[in-house]
Amino acid sequence: MLSALWNLGAFIVALSILVAIHEYGHFWVARRCGVKVHRFSIGFGKVLFKRTDKQGTEFAIAAIPLGGYVKMLDGRVETVPDDLQQFAFDKKTVWQRIAIVAAGPLANFALAIVAFFLMYMIGVNSAKPIIKGVVFESPMAVITTEQRFQVTAINQTQVGDWEALNLALVSLIGESGFDITIKSLTDEAIEPITTHRVSLTDWAFDPKKESIITSLGLMPYRPVVHLQVAEVSEGGSGLQAGLKSGDELIAVDGINLDNWAHFVEIIQSNANNSLALQVNREGSLLTLLLTPALNEKTDKGYIGVSPVVDAYPEEYRVKLKFGPVDAFLKGVEKTGQLTKLTFDTLIKLVTGDISVKNLSGPVSIAKGAGASADYGIEYFLGFLALISVNLGLMNLIPLPVLDGGHLLYYFAEVLTGKPVSEKIQEVGFKIGGVILMALMSIAILNDFNLL
Repeated sequence: MLSALWNLGAFIVALSILVAIHEYGHFWVARRCGVKVHRFSIGFGKVLFKRTDKQGTEFAIAAIPLGGYVKMLDGRVETVPDDLQQFAFDKKTVWQRIAIVAAGPLANFALAIVAFFLMYMIGVNSAKPIIKGVVFESPMAVITTEQRFQVTAINQTQVGDWEALNLALVSLIGESGFDITIKSLTDEAIEPITTHRVSLTDWAFDPKKESIITSLGLMPYRPVVHLQVAEVSEGGSGLQAGLKSGDELIAVDGINLDNWAHFVEIIQSNANNSLALQVNREGSLLTLLLTPALNEKTDKGYIGVSPVVDAYPEEYRVKLKFGPVDAFLKGVEKTGQLTKLTFDTLIKLVTGDISVKNLSGPVSIAKGAGASADYGIEYFLGFLALISVNLGLMNLIPLPVLDGGHLLYYFAEVLTGKPVSEKIQEVGFKIGGVILMALMSIAILNDFNLL
């Protein structure tokens, strides 16, 4: 329950920022073009707060935080007095109207650059994409080395950390194959840097079941986690059961433990259930009665203990932190990469190279917002930038109900020299509305795993 509320809160904060920036783009350019703005609203429904500025624009925050709008003086939807005709949106030149409509999505791209800039100024701890091995009979089985290696490039695109590798691989969905460049870390007898051709002909990827990295057969390097207790939290179920630092975990209810992940799985699925935990304490076998408590944030069991973990090699770590100029350039580069990735994904959805099952709705976005907020402000900024790029590009899709649809009509007006007829626009709005609702329905169904 608490986890859902946390995700919802982070989602509302993220969405409010995105909507405010998007609508402010429309508002700012409209004002510069001399258009009178009636209202600037964040949210829909009942107005919770409002104020009016000297130019008569009402700024409002409404009860339903699922969008926003800028209401401008427009002769197409209201009667405009003769003395205000010059301030009406529909009386502006076609290029001014194009600028006003395009300003919203462009503001989202600008927000992404700023968010990435701040993220890289703060600094993000990451790790190099080190692989301990590949799965036999997987797409990556073309890599025959049994030694640990680092992925350095995908199709000549350099990848310096796990996020970069993940984004590079996501962009390959729907492709027939790609080149992967690796650097050996442990075997001096082989060529240190090699490139391999990976076929995706028989590749099956289900994002709900596994990551794209493991689906290809890559086994990421992780420090060894031992079945031994390192710390026991005060007030936790582990301390109440009598667990102590140094205890080696042997079995639960007679089931021998294979690894720490196996132990965690048992604990998380047995909230409020009594378990017989067998441990080795300084050579003596003991059986402790352990009852995992319910973590209301995750709705899973927990006992408040941490394992002994081998140190993560310092040479595998990377700190993504830059000065102002480099952070800005990195933000521009990252925004460009995400824009291209999102655009390519949309094209693949249309062509059928990517299944609509990969569409995500508000529930998935809320979970992502909550998770990124958990990790810290720098990760939340990265998430905000990612969603901002998606929002900006989605709004440029040429569906009449979106900014892209309005731009389509205005560019048609530029080419023909006259506005698109209201009848054609009305039909377009209806068709666009049906398509958009269908896509939203698919995304929501995917959130609840109904497709």
